[in-house]
Amino acid sequence: MESKIKDLNDKLALAYLGGGQDRIDKQHEKKKLTARERVHYLLDDGSFEEIGALVTHRTKDFGMEKHQFYGDGVVTGYGTVHGKLVYVFAQDFTVFGGSLSETHAEKICKVMDLAMKVGAPIIGLNDSGGARIQEGVRSLGGYADIFYRNVQASGVIPQISAIMGPCAGGAVYSPAMTDFTVMVQDTSYMFVTGPNVVKTVTNENVTSEELGGASTHSTKSGVAHITATNDVECLEDIKKLISYLPQNNTETVPLLPYKLKDEVRDVLSDIIPDNANKPYDMHSVINGIIDTDSFFEIHKDYAQNIIVGFARLGGRSIGIVANQPMYLAGVLDVDSSKKAARFVRFCDCFNIPLLVLEDVPGFLPGTDQEWQGIILHGAKLLYAFSEATVPRVTVITRKAYGGAYDVMNSKHIGADMNFAWPSAEIAVMGAKGAAEIIFKKEINKAEDKDAKWKEKEAEYAALFANPYSAAERGFIDEVILPKDTRRKLIKAFAMLKDKKVDGPQRKHGNIPL
Repeated sequence: MESKIKDLNDKLALAYLGGGQDRIDKQHEKKKLTARERVHYLLDDGSFEEIGALVTHRTKDFGMEKHQFYGDGVVTGYGTVHGKLVYVFAQDFTVFGGSLSETHAEKICKVMDLAMKVGAPIIGLNDSGGARIQEGVRSLGGYADIFYRNVQASGVIPQISAIMGPCAGGAVYSPAMTDFTVMVQDTSYMFVTGPNVVKTVTNENVTSEELGGASTHSTKSGVAHITATNDVECLEDIKKLISYLPQNNTETVPLLPYKLKDEVRDVLSDIIPDNANKPYDMHSVINGIIDTDSFFEIHKDYAQNIIVGFARLGGRSIGIVANQPMYLAGVLDVDSSKKAARFVRFCDCFNIPLLVLEDVPGFLPGTDQEWQGIILHGAKLLYAFSEATVPRVTVITRKAYGGAYDVMNSKHIGADMNFAWPSAEIAVMGAKGAAEIIFKKEINKAEDKDAKWKEKEAEYAALFANPYSAAERGFIDEVILPKDTRRKLIKAFAMLKDKKVDGPQRKHGNIPL
């Protein structure tokens, strides 16, 4: 028995060494952790249980039978994060560059299947050169097996991808179908076709970083939801994200202990400028409402005219969607509509209540937006809110103009509670533009056209540039003092915690993709 135990320990020691010490050292020289180091840092101390440590590939072509590594380039298993069960796979760049083989894919599929059966999040730490070309279609089939499981798991368990090295070609589509993608600056990149192919086809000279680095995908494409400066920060971000999420779509996020106090926040009364055209930072409103230091922003550097992220309110995990007057006056455009719609749908999948903070002057006009399909993309956000069955509460802080008022979780599309501050302006458009259209003849006939225009602008503003007309019709449930917002919201979400909605019988809707 002793020799058998030694044999096992020797095999495990080889598995733990991955591609060997030299390759581990090279990984460290690039300021990257190894696959095992990443897994152990991510999970609670001592909680990791590995699955498939002794798996090897089956390829005999091209002399591959002479190159066998236990684990076959991916570390898989389960453990806990903050005491919550998660499943994880981490590609090992020290073994064949982390390339995906048939058995590599089988290991990933095994933990994905377990995660689905048990109902726990799956976290993928990607660091791979792509498909193992020595295996041909078998490696491609392995990717497809993973893609299929990504789709089956969507909306059932949270799926989180970390891009911690290269991720190219077909490999990018698995992270793209997960709920959140975290990228590491300077050491990770994603693209369908690399710089060399781009140069051959389009004659463009571009680096890997420019084409698909973390900065590119966090600011231009929106592929990356979160950007980290190094491996450790990336893993810390995943830990924090997990804390806001339930285990699966049948559960809710446990309430953190919280004792209700007075909850009045006087700071909220001084945020909105007297000049309705002057911007302010919606982050100030968010921080004035939520539990201290609890906001975790998603897509922070992409489509900054809208803010999305998780926070806690009275210990409750909530999702926040908020217009940002500091960027493009908070208008809705193609990118912000897509960004918010995706976030709303995620929260709805996983029973996370939604808070909407509204200050929106409308949709961004112009040929560029129309040609990019603002109609289609704006409809995505409208569809997402209309479809959502989680508790939904809106607070209108200032402008709520035109169709954008409808889209931003209005009472008409199923919001449960709609509050407005006294500074709210709910109208088809701004008073100046409305006066110009409605009173055009009177203004043109007047001796002092500017004076008449201002007079009519004030007349229109008195009628509509306030929350009271909407409140009279029940479109606003209550006009509240800013300082009372937190208290009102804590009570509203507590009241709505057992909300249930039975939708129409159908296979699924057809969101305008």
